[in-house]
This record gives sequence, C-alpha cells and structure tokens, in this order.
Amino acid sequence: MSITPPTPPLDSSQEKPADQQAPLIPQPDAMAHIGEEYGTGKENLPPTKLVGIILGVLIVVIGIAALVFKAKSPATGSIDDVQVADVADQNAVMLAINVTIKNDGKTEYKMRAISAELETASGTHEDHPASPIDFDRYLDAFPNLKTNALQRLEIQTIEAGGQRTGRIVVSFPVNAADFANRKSLKVKVSAFGESVPLTMTK
Repeated sequence: MSITPPTPPLDSSQEKPADQQAPLIPQPDAMAHIGEEYGTGKENLPPTKLVGIILGVLIVVIGIAALVFKAKSPATGSIDDVQVADVADQNAVMLAINVTIKNDGKTEYKMRAISAELETASGTHEDHPASPIDFDRYLDAFPNLKTNALQRLEIQTIEAGGQRTGRIVVSFPVNAADFANRKSLKVKVSAFGESVPLTMTK
C-alpha cells in the first residue's frame, strides 16, 4: 500500500507582490483607417464639371491653333479662262484651261506635277495635262480651244515673287451638259518640299 506524500504548504515569502507581477504584453491598437488618412479620389480630385470645362476649353484652343497654323502652299493662283470642246460620239469634253501662278514665298517654288479635277453629279474625274505633242494636236483638232490661247504651262521653277501664266489641255468622260452643270473644276499644282498643293478652283 503506497502513501501519497503530503503537499508542502506554499511559502508566502516566495510569492511576488501584485505590483511585481510580469507585465502584460501590450496589444497593438486597431489599425488606423488608411482611407481616411490618405483621402479618396472623390475628396482629392477636382469636380468632374470643372475638369469637363477645362478639357472643352483646351479642345477649342487646339482647334483654333490648328486652323491658324494650318499648312498652306506658298504659291497662289487662279483659273483665268476655260474653253470647252465637245468630243462627238465619245461622251467626253476637251478643256483648254488658262491659269496664273504666283510665288508668294521667300524661296523658289519648284513645280513637280500638274493635274485637273472635275466634280459633277455623277462623280469626280481627274486628268493630267496633254504632252507637248498632243497639246498642239488637240488645238488643231478643236479650233475653238485656240480662243484666248497661251503657251503650254510647263513644269518649271518660279523665283520668289515671280509669276507664270500658261495653258493646259485635259479631257474628262462627261458630256458638255454635265460639264456646264459641274460642281467644281480644279487645277492642282504640287511642288517639291511642299506638303500642300496649290489648288485653283472655278
């Protein structure tokens, strides 16, 4: 038979007073509300209406600047005379067009190409001037094209402040009535180093 030894009484001298008990580990406070600290887009961004007004003003300013500084040809010109010959049985017309070109720029205007464009109710047509051989042949075949005749307009260089006049002969696949009711007749001249062609309209 075993006997359990008695438990010795606690020595009150070895107990620590209440003020000497091990300190409690402090618990971290609840995390601050970050959203309130840094704010929200609604609170920090300017009002939507104000942003819309600013963007609208910027678009208008940019549009005006684009119109003011829009690239344009340094040359000016005009269509001075148009003679028309109806090509029988071919539903076509021959045109003799007199033009004047003036170089208003400060450097030479080096012509590169010439073309004519006719816009009618049926569509738009384009043609390039007749060659020197065909130019004379067309004038002989259609005597009325010789009215107010000028020398053939050549691809040439026009000095600063200079001016040239000349004639081109072109044809379009429309009859005389369609040509008379045209929407527009244009002569375009492109030049080396120029992004915008000179366009003359009649």
